[in-house]
Amino acid sequence: MKSPLYPIKFTPILKDKIWGGEKLKTILNKPSTLKNIGESWEISDVEGDTSIVANGSLEGQSLKHILSTYQADLIGNKNYKQFANTFPLLIKFIDAKHDLSIQLHPNNALAAKRHNSFGKTEMWYVMQADPDSNLIVGFNQPMSSEIYLKHLENKTLPEILNFDTVKTGDTYFIDVGRVHAIGAGVLLAEIQQTSDITYRVYDWDRVDNAGKQRELHNDLALEAFDFNMPDNFRVNYLKAENKTNTMVSCPYFTTNYLKLTKTISKTNTQDSFLVYMCVSGQVTVKSNGFSTHLQTGETVLVPAILKTIELVTDHAILLEVYV
Repeated sequence: MKSPLYPIKFTPILKDKIWGGEKLKTILNKPSTLKNIGESWEISDVEGDTSIVANGSLEGQSLKHILSTYQADLIGNKNYKQFANTFPLLIKFIDAKHDLSIQLHPNNALAAKRHNSFGKTEMWYVMQADPDSNLIVGFNQPMSSEIYLKHLENKTLPEILNFDTVKTGDTYFIDVGRVHAIGAGVLLAEIQQTSDITYRVYDWDRVDNAGKQRELHNDLALEAFDFNMPDNFRVNYLKAENKTNTMVSCPYFTTNYLKLTKTISKTNTQDSFLVYMCVSGQVTVKSNGFSTHLQTGETVLVPAILKTIELVTDHAILLEVYV
């Protein structure tokens, strides 16, 4: 019997942020009247922000509903055993017109204990960067809690942070416990565990329209820090055309890089859904007799039960994600 599932698109959930800008509208063509769009949540099962299907026979249904209906057919047997009716990833595009706060995220154990949530391991793929824009990842020297707290108290935290100037294609793996921030002028794709837990430790002393500073979480952050992490956050990966190039593989997700100059067929050998993020060009994703078209800045979820996929294009760069 033919599955009723097909490559599914969702309506983006757009987030107004104090640091957001216009690139999600002007470069990624997200329709919105918001002034400062910082994030487009492409696929989300975060409480209160569940994605809604935008195409096909399931249009108008929530990700939560279709997951509870189709279960392992949607996300795979092993994923359904582990995550049940919670989709394990949060897929985003982010535009930083201004610097984000200096922050870090808790691991699974700490997030479960404090917030009844997953931890927040994540990765970034830079889609576009203004000249001299940067990302902050880690420290620029060996670190201890004593040194960190001294700089935090003196408001000199930026002096000990590592700033990397970035360009299109640069990729970073942000493990839990690592300090980080997206710098002004960077547009990127973010893949992360399903979690919205962020510990903000420094926010550049800025205020909102009401003259208020945003809340900091320094007490919570201190226990979440890992001051002994190696500087292994820059991701080196191959860019062979029309082939699958692994970028990041961790317990929470695997992300591959596909630079396509022609149509290719793929077989999903994973016991998992596939997510395709189109970060350049355009592609039509065909499976189960259904076609879903993606332009730059669009995302599709291919259910786990669909094993044969055709990617129809003459130019596209895709991020392929699964668990």
